[in-house]
Amino acid sequence: MSFLNKFLVLLLSLVLSITNASAQKMSRADYINRYKEIAIELMKSHAIPASIILAQASLESGDGNSTLAKEANNHFGIKCHNWKGDTFLHTDDSVNECFRKYKTPEESFRDHSEFLRYRERYQSLFDLKPTDYKGWAYGLKKAGYATNPNYAQLLIKIIEDYSLFKYDVLRTTLPPSPAAIIDEKIVTPERGRSEYHFTLTRTLLSKNGVLFVVAGQGESFSSIAAEFNLFTKELLKFNDLKQEIPLKDGTTVYIERKRREGDKNLSKHIVENGDNMYEISQKYAIRLDKLHKINGVKKGYEPNEGDEVKLR
Repeated sequence: MSFLNKFLVLLLSLVLSITNASAQKMSRADYINRYKEIAIELMKSHAIPASIILAQASLESGDGNSTLAKEANNHFGIKCHNWKGDTFLHTDDSVNECFRKYKTPEESFRDHSEFLRYRERYQSLFDLKPTDYKGWAYGLKKAGYATNPNYAQLLIKIIEDYSLFKYDVLRTTLPPSPAAIIDEKIVTPERGRSEYHFTLTRTLLSKNGVLFVVAGQGESFSSIAAEFNLFTKELLKFNDLKQEIPLKDGTTVYIERKRREGDKNLSKHIVENGDNMYEISQKYAIRLDKLHKINGVKKGYEPNEGDEVKLR
């Protein structure tokens, strides 16, 4: 075979390869059509607008054509963050970063919804109206989901170009927000309980079935203990403290013993920057030593950002 013929064969092979690769590349419209049902399903179960789910997936996965999407079924670019499943090394902001690897794209979609639902930094988004995709887009950027300064605008453009907002009106029932799951509510104790008469002047709250008050300006553990006919050491014990510390305005102070485990509707807490085990135990009304035991860790242990802390 002459050199010219070899060259032509090679050129034809290259053209066919490019053509096949182009033919296999998924369009944005096809991508949205393929995954719209799972997005709607997750909207109904996790209270995240389907338009946002689809727009993020389209943007983060390059419409399903990125290396992460094709080789790891990771459609949202979620990194390992204490992930216990399969992993995939991929160069993103740094060389060979660890990303979560899934068995199916649907598994990636579900994990993304869990990722947003149980991270405190995104909790304020669930107070938005389900049709407020612009609020969600800007909220995700503000909460630090992506570093691209135009992230919100990119999501909004996808939503509006493909009319994804039409899926957000299909919601039938609104699932409880993370705040409702934590179950913090105003309580009036039954007559006969020692706290009953104090409800006339101070709001009593309950979290995980445990009564607490919110400290005001200038209050201390000693003053609150006296108000509720408790020994100061007793009140400190209820709040997992051995000695009195200054109380900031707005601090949660439990006036009865906390529980051995968290509320049945919430099984885990995703650690945010600055979280520690004591703050988590106070947030969910769980005794600190029991929280250590549930997670199989010793006193003094502190989790890292992104870790999962079991609550029951």
